[in-house]
Amino acid sequence: MIIRPRRLRKNVTIRNMVAETAVNPDALVYPMFVVEGENVKEEIPSMPGQYRFSIDAILVELDECVKLGIKSILLFGIPSFKDEMASSAYDDDGIVQRAVRSIKAHFPELYVITDVCLCEYMSHGHCGIVKEDGDVDNDPTLELLAKTALSHAEAGADMVAPSDMMDGRVAAIREKLDENGFTNLPIMAYSAKFASAYYGPFRDAADSAPHFGDRKSYQMDVRNGREALHEVELDLEEGADIVMVKPGLAFLDVLRETAEMSNVPVAVYNVSGEYSMVKAAAQQGWINEDAIIRENLIAFKRAGADIIITYHAKEALEKGLLK
Repeated sequence: MIIRPRRLRKNVTIRNMVAETAVNPDALVYPMFVVEGENVKEEIPSMPGQYRFSIDAILVELDECVKLGIKSILLFGIPSFKDEMASSAYDDDGIVQRAVRSIKAHFPELYVITDVCLCEYMSHGHCGIVKEDGDVDNDPTLELLAKTALSHAEAGADMVAPSDMMDGRVAAIREKLDENGFTNLPIMAYSAKFASAYYGPFRDAADSAPHFGDRKSYQMDVRNGREALHEVELDLEEGADIVMVKPGLAFLDVLRETAEMSNVPVAVYNVSGEYSMVKAAAQQGWINEDAIIRENLIAFKRAGADIIITYHAKEALEKGLLK
């Protein structure tokens, strides 16, 4: 007699017993935006339910998040001023540096990951120093990225996450951290970061859209999967402790192949556009929002992600969507 799989789907207990994929709440990382000022909690119009917080306000929000079970955050800073050398990115009194010190003082067990990029801090909105011809100058940018990562480490960050996609930045950051005694501080590299249309709401949130041109010369071509895997290999060779695929939903094939070839943990970024599309459709009553969030998170895990960076982290725990 043939035993058919549907027999194992008849009862909820047996379905749960034989479920192949589960999302560990500890694997979720919650991205957050911190800005200058006091008592600021400003909703991001294109990302319903997400906010820009001043340092005092983010502490109030984090108290709630920690009680819900959030263990890790990814912190993005929006500075008070920008220039052509992104000097506020590596200022010891910068917004991220002050935020990290305050967060770690109030929540020492919370794992704080900091985004290391220059686009939010550059007057032109690109991720590196721009030459006269408009191209991004890769090698001089590495020193600024390394200085930024070091300043985050000195402020108390638990992990740094370079998202710039400059060639050689993982090695440059590793060298700078090691020289200054941070040999055990890990690097999560945005390794396969595509030049994607899914980032639109984030650029509103972080005020980081380029003022001219685009980022296709240093972010990945969305058509290229093999090249993305080569980028992952390079970051592994340079010493990345975690590699990342970004965005997630449109690149599950790359995520799967990355997980199969990587000897370190793999992260995926469930990005702003993916989040906002779910929210917009839910507001119209077109989808079951909770079911979609759960299904998307399971898809990332099933494709091979060890870590899921998602704006849905708080509500997923609040609503019990991982059960």
